[in-house]
Amino acid sequence: MHGQCLCGAVTITSPDARDIGVCHCGFCRRWGGGPMLAVHCGTDVTFTGTEQIAVFASSDWAERAFCKRCGTHLYYKLLPTGEYFVPAGVFESTDFQLISQIYIDNKPAYYGLANETPMLTEAQVLAQFGAPPDDTGKS
Repeated sequence: MHGQCLCGAVTITSPDARDIGVCHCGFCRRWGGGPMLAVHCGTDVTFTGTEQIAVFASSDWAERAFCKRCGTHLYYKLLPTGEYFVPAGVFESTDFQLISQIYIDNKPAYYGLANETPMLTEAQVLAQFGAPPDDTGKS
């Protein structure tokens, strides 16, 4: 799959992946103004224009990146595994399917998704990744 930031300074190439997960954690909502709809792209992701990528360590186990020029969110990366989660809107394709929602207990009441998907709470997500509990909804 191919994608790029808004200004085109950074391009992304990823293996074909069609499943979208939604994260309702406080960091994702603060970062993008709403839930993050991300494609799990695995570890085999390449970027061009890397000099335009800024990285922010958002927790002890993850980092987030964006384009320095236009601000487009580029990825959320799990540090222990090197897996990338790329916002779906970065890719040219729109042939995706919503398969899961995490941090569902952090989702505010002002929006809701009609899709019926498996849902994990913050505690369930942290237990899955072996991270210490955190009451701030960060990831």
